[in-house]
Amino acid sequence: MTTEAISHLLDVPVRASLTGEHARFAVRRGRVLRYEPGLATFAALPDDPDAQDWHDAALLAGPGQVLYLVGQDLQLPPGWTEVSHAQGVQLVADHSVVRYDEQVRVLGFDDAPEILALVEATKPGPFLPRSLRYAQYFGFRAHGQLVAVAGLRMRPAGFAEVSTVCTLPEHRGRGLAQRLVKHLCRLVVRQGATPFLHAKADQEAVLRLYGALGFEHRTRLSFREIAAPPEISA
Repeated sequence: MTTEAISHLLDVPVRASLTGEHARFAVRRGRVLRYEPGLATFAALPDDPDAQDWHDAALLAGPGQVLYLVGQDLQLPPGWTEVSHAQGVQLVADHSVVRYDEQVRVLGFDDAPEILALVEATKPGPFLPRSLRYAQYFGFRAHGQLVAVAGLRMRPAGFAEVSTVCTLPEHRGRGLAQRLVKHLCRLVVRQGATPFLHAKADQEAVLRLYGALGFEHRTRLSFREIAAPPEISA
């Protein structure tokens, strides 16, 4: 795959995923895409949105509701507000460290409340209970308690996003996150795809961990939550 093709796919990974393997989970209005409400707030606008695109985005979001943009630093029109904005990096692992781990557990809908509690405690990124419809999640348990989680989320063609990597503070330092990432990378490689992931730019320890696992810096990009106007005309 050429560098140009990779850039086209991963510069706006939400768009690439929703027009690729996750097209069945996409809701479209005009040129705007988002995951089905309840699955995720990830959305993608055109690179050059006009007034109609922003109107369509507002209708897809709902009055005052939030959309999550990855890699799109778009100027917001009147009525829209920025809820959060973080600088991040995108890493790709053409030669990732892979390993099957028999202690990793596949997580399902029955585990959703525990995943949500772990995500809320550690803040690795967005997760909704129904995210399990489009994403796969895996974890470690200790004495029955879910203590570490990682997932496979967005799916641009030929790629799979390792995401939501988190461990309860009292269980850190035991290599659980590293083991989960290796296990997930193995799954991705066996599917004939390339793992990629996102991290905040200031997470130096996290970036060193991913570097040791074969992930290389591809680009800087932003993570933005934006809220639609509180009132939207039809």
